[in-house]
Amino acid sequence: MGSPIAFALAVQPFLSLTNISKSYAGVRALEDVSLTVYPGEIHCLVGENGSGKSTLIKIIAGVVQPDAGQIVINGKTMHRLHPIDAIREGIQVIYQDFSLFPNLTVAENIAINHELSRQKRWVNWREVREIARQAMRKINIQLDLDATVSEIPVADKQLVAICRALLQNAKLIIMDEATTALTEREIRSLFDVIHNVQRENVAVLFVSHKLDEVLEIADKALIIRNGKVVLDVDARELDRSKLTYYMTGRNIEETVYEWQGDSDKPPLLEVRHLSSRGNFEDVTFQLHAGEILGVTGLLGSGRTELALALFGAIPIDAGEIALDGQPIVLRSIQDAITHRIGYVPEDRLTEGLFLESSVGNNILARVLDGLKGSGQLLDRALMKATTQEWIGRLSIKAPHAELPVKSLSGGNQQRVVLAKWLASKPRVLILNGPTMGVDVGSKMELHEIIKQLAREGLGVIIISDDVPELMQTCNRILLMRRGRIVEHFDRRQITEMDLTQRLVAV
Repeated sequence: MGSPIAFALAVQPFLSLTNISKSYAGVRALEDVSLTVYPGEIHCLVGENGSGKSTLIKIIAGVVQPDAGQIVINGKTMHRLHPIDAIREGIQVIYQDFSLFPNLTVAENIAINHELSRQKRWVNWREVREIARQAMRKINIQLDLDATVSEIPVADKQLVAICRALLQNAKLIIMDEATTALTEREIRSLFDVIHNVQRENVAVLFVSHKLDEVLEIADKALIIRNGKVVLDVDARELDRSKLTYYMTGRNIEETVYEWQGDSDKPPLLEVRHLSSRGNFEDVTFQLHAGEILGVTGLLGSGRTELALALFGAIPIDAGEIALDGQPIVLRSIQDAITHRIGYVPEDRLTEGLFLESSVGNNILARVLDGLKGSGQLLDRALMKATTQEWIGRLSIKAPHAELPVKSLSGGNQQRVVLAKWLASKPRVLILNGPTMGVDVGSKMELHEIIKQLAREGLGVIIISDDVPELMQTCNRILLMRRGRIVEHFDRRQITEMDLTQRLVAV
């Protein structure tokens, strides 16, 4: 939870929204939403994808005008709020893309708004660097001022955006899904920074659908579902099950996966002393049919490179791989596909899907050669039947299969990627960050799909640093550090807290 702070003593809230409503083409995005944020308060705005969070953020930022309701900032009633008004009142929004200039340095990005507001003809570069240093000192961080923003890690970009917001005399910083691309260690660092911001009596509206983050960071939480407020409460009154219920409107009981196989039987996949120069070294493990094996580690640990090597996407320099006891060689992705090894990438939007193409075409992308009829022409009836089979089996929510896949929610897009590989009947399926950017309801449904696939005999490898996800879905977990497997856990013999501590340990 957030630390004891000034908002408890504040008489006047910094931001007060009352009965805010907004519709688009007759579809109600928000209905009678009220929100109060005090100075120095960490207030979490929580909801599934499509719940109305983004619309509410845009209204607070002055980007979208509400159809009804009242906005009061710092005691002033804003009859028509524009973006420049919100900024002048101290509201800064850090969107998921951070809105930074990739070709400028860290110092330039931090100080640019400050310099532009002074309307000077010449730039004093020494002053720019000092302004950036002052902003960093406020939240107790250090960054390379001369580094180009395009070359720094995502976590550092987040910090640059926070520093820039503070220079604008921010009174409220809105952070939209701030941790989507961060590792566990980077999230811990970001939370330290948020608490430093809080000590400056700056309020933070932290927008998220990640349960553990909300429970850890929030002083208060506003939960919205289908555009309506369902709960506005002190965060200390919440737990995972209550958060899940109010976000989704249903009780979701997620059970841990119990593998029922025999570890004495020959493994489905065996990896012995596998190495890839500059990526990982001397990796050995076994995967049995029906198992869900987790591979975790921080960014740079070699976890994604191991997945790519097993999919034939990066070269293997030493070691052996066996499938059903028979040695196999993976020199290319086609080799992996031939041996029925599938891979669902971490970034489904750029690597896993043809966004402009239809749901059906995406599902069939890997199996078109097997859907030919007489005369080597594609069998349209078989194509339709295959598409409908996987839409049904994975409960893909799409009005029809001809819709472009980009029109689906994140959870349904992920199901389409899964369907594409499952249609090809893999023996081993590697899932890299399988629920990244997916809301809690879809996340739990995807977990149940993965467990059922394993029960049907598929060997599954999950690459993730989402500790609750690993503990819910995997029966064994490998921990990687600096390109090596350093620990191997039976899930039943370790707690979530222990695994988190070992994950972030240096």
